[in-house]
Amino acid sequence: MAVPVLGVLNEFLGILALLVALFLLWWGNAWPKGWKVTATVVAVLLLGAVLPPAPQDRTSDTVAEADVKARNAGRPATSAHPRGTAEQAQGSEPTTDPEIPDFRGLRLDKAKKRAQVEGFTVGDHDASDQGDGIWMRSNWTVCFQEVGTSPGGTRTIDFGAVRTGAPCPARDGGPIPWPRLPHLIGATWTAAQEKLAALDPSPDHVYADTIYGNDSLPDEGEYDEWKVCAHDPDRRERITDSTWVRLWLSAPENDCPAQAEEDNGSAQLPDRDDDGDPDYHDPFPGDQNRNSTFPDGLTGSSGGSGGSSSGSSGGGGWGGCRSRWC
Repeated sequence: MAVPVLGVLNEFLGILALLVALFLLWWGNAWPKGWKVTATVVAVLLLGAVLPPAPQDRTSDTVAEADVKARNAGRPATSAHPRGTAEQAQGSEPTTDPEIPDFRGLRLDKAKKRAQVEGFTVGDHDASDQGDGIWMRSNWTVCFQEVGTSPGGTRTIDFGAVRTGAPCPARDGGPIPWPRLPHLIGATWTAAQEKLAALDPSPDHVYADTIYGNDSLPDEGEYDEWKVCAHDPDRRERITDSTWVRLWLSAPENDCPAQAEEDNGSAQLPDRDDDGDPDYHDPFPGDQNRNSTFPDGLTGSSGGSGGSSSGSSGGGGWGGCRSRWC
């Protein structure tokens, strides 16, 4: 009798007591096998009779059911669309449709395909204040989405997009917040690149040039400590995804020209032998026939004025190209 009593008090205690009793019955009792079987069946039936019924499985409330219960209880209802549709923004009843996918950040062509799979009729427009037409959706990125319903009852979604690479406006139809060029004068080439890379988005086109017309940049990586004397665009001008940022640099051994920002590339460094090598890095500042490119003498030079003339015109000077594009 202890088994059903414990089953009334606690179902777990009842089951545990049943297991102990069956163990003692079968392994610690000399009863005949038929009696043991009968006692086992009776104990199980008695325990089953006193145990409480198992709870019935049921599906959880849908969002619509939860809203009805909340309204009946005087609580605010929840919305199935946390971002909201146009109808909900006007105060209509929340919809019971599944949560609307968030397509923002996707390429426009991919967003359109996925939205169509979800059953939406899709529209799109330029999200900036330019109002440009959208021709190649693969070159645009979704910034905004607005969900509605057509007169025929079809769900619609309208995407506001910008050209890929451009930042999203603060509001649909607003200006694109292109970054502005920071203060770079006096910074090294490395530091200037870091400042530009920190912009969101960072410019794609940045290149170096020499501020002095008769100077030339060394190989890449060797002018990291050269300093910025001027740049184009000017400071605080907007930088778009198509802007080229040009930085005019000077070697650490030289100061920037007095009018660096006005006469970029027109100032000249001292070059006493007129061989195209400014004195600051010319290993032979007084020898026109030898410079940093031809330390053993200019090709074809034989000394004298003829050799000097040949070296000056065809030697190792800057040759008209001073930037990293040459």
